[in-house]
Amino acid sequence: MTEGTHEGHRQQVDAISGVATTGHSWDDIQELNNPLPRWWLWTFYACIVWAIAYCIAYPAWPLVSSYTRGALGWQSRDAVVADLDALKQHRSGMTAKLSGSSLEEIRQSPEMFAFARAQGKAAFGDNCAPCHGAGGAGAKGYPNLNDDDWLWGGSLPQIEQTIRHGARSISDQGHSGSMPAFGRDGMLKREEISQAADYVRSLSGLPTDKGTDLAAGAKVYADNCAACHGDKGQGSQELGAPNLSDKIWLFGSEKATIVEGLTNGRGGVMPTWHGRLDDTTIKALTLYVHSLGGAQIP
Repeated sequence: MTEGTHEGHRQQVDAISGVATTGHSWDDIQELNNPLPRWWLWTFYACIVWAIAYCIAYPAWPLVSSYTRGALGWQSRDAVVADLDALKQHRSGMTAKLSGSSLEEIRQSPEMFAFARAQGKAAFGDNCAPCHGAGGAGAKGYPNLNDDDWLWGGSLPQIEQTIRHGARSISDQGHSGSMPAFGRDGMLKREEISQAADYVRSLSGLPTDKGTDLAAGAKVYADNCAACHGDKGQGSQELGAPNLSDKIWLFGSEKATIVEGLTNGRGGVMPTWHGRLDDTTIKALTLYVHSLGGAQIP
């Protein structure tokens, strides 16, 4: 490779393109003197002027503990607050109606129900979707809100109670109780846990391993599980114990998953939304969740 050279400022004209060169040469390759288009240059200069004007007019530069405020005094936070205040003012009439009406009265009123459901959908997307999914379909460990399988009940009052006070959360009015860690705490042996898992699978018609002792599993179940889940695995909404006789599984129906739950226990947390969301929003959320599917009418 040859060194780059500078042949003074003597201009040459490229024989192929007819464009003058800059006088720079690298490996015998001449640099053509193609200036930028005028429109591009003026656009570039205009952008520089605009950037300087913007920095003067609006908040732009971070400081040690603050930032430049801008000559116009505009703040994005103030704009958001103004927009929210305008939205509250626009909704104030219907919000007052929701506040003064019971859940059942709202459900029976097409106008109030449509408004509550729209508001509830927005609140659900902001607060509930990260766990339950955008459409309420749930995920492993997070209940599907579209079906008719409810851990704590699917009536309007029951849903409101769950949203307002949560489950295993900070509120002393929330749902409590969890699945014991039968294996970790030494309440059941490994063989007994395996037998109970096979029996639980049989309750919902799932196949079990050949030679499985279902009678032994039934005894383990009756002695340790029936108090919460019922004699036939029908569950208990008062205790938040899932129905084990249907085809809906919160964590999965595989034997290994059931064994893991029996060994280490279960106890998911539903946040307490009282104090974080206003009463009207909780009502709207209640009606929205109730309308997703599998609603229980009191």
